[in-house]
Amino acid sequence: MKKIFFICLLVVTGMGAEAQVYGRIFIGGPRYGYRRPPVRMQSRPPARAQYGQYRQRPQLPPFQPSVNLSFGYSYPNLDYMHFAGFYNMYKGNVSTQTGPFTGAIDYQFSRYMSIGMLGTYGKVSQPYFAMDNNTNIPDMTGNYENWSLMLNVVSYLPTRTRAVSPYLRTAVGVNKWKQDYTDASGAKMPGIPEPSMLAYQAALGAKFNLSPRAGIFMEAGYGKYIVNGGLALKF
Repeated sequence: MKKIFFICLLVVTGMGAEAQVYGRIFIGGPRYGYRRPPVRMQSRPPARAQYGQYRQRPQLPPFQPSVNLSFGYSYPNLDYMHFAGFYNMYKGNVSTQTGPFTGAIDYQFSRYMSIGMLGTYGKVSQPYFAMDNNTNIPDMTGNYENWSLMLNVVSYLPTRTRAVSPYLRTAVGVNKWKQDYTDASGAKMPGIPEPSMLAYQAALGAKFNLSPRAGIFMEAGYGKYIVNGGLALKF
């Protein structure tokens, strides 16, 4: 009986010592205090507390739709590639060319895209020489005058600066031709087929913003021209 009493006393004493450290415990009643957390479950300082707050990306200003208008001059005039070929004659170098001049208007409905119309106008002349011609006087001259109107889609590329806006231009539409081929005597050759009615242009360029409403642009591509530059306005 004494042994049992002695064992119970040791148990009660141990429980009382634990209650002094982690809380009070009453035998036969509710328990107060808290339990010792497992070693694996102990909380660790979050990563932000160790390495500082994460850097936030700069917020872009709210987007405002706009109407964009541009005027430019291109080089060279690639309409010379549509000149007809003739048996026993070869083409000389382009003698004269004008433009094409370009004009575009589009509606920018999002930060990264706009849609509108692109128009061009230009002239180009090219001489023809007979195979047995040993002079610099052409036997015939071809002349093109061209208007084109194309659906124009511009995709703006993301950038971290407002000073430069890179973009990709894709345009497709129709050509309107006026052509004539005249020989050395000034007579026009009849029955020359019309060149292709398909007009297109693809270009990669950039607009350099001089102010919130005006800037200049430069682009390079293929279709109606290879390089193009001019003035860009925003409304």
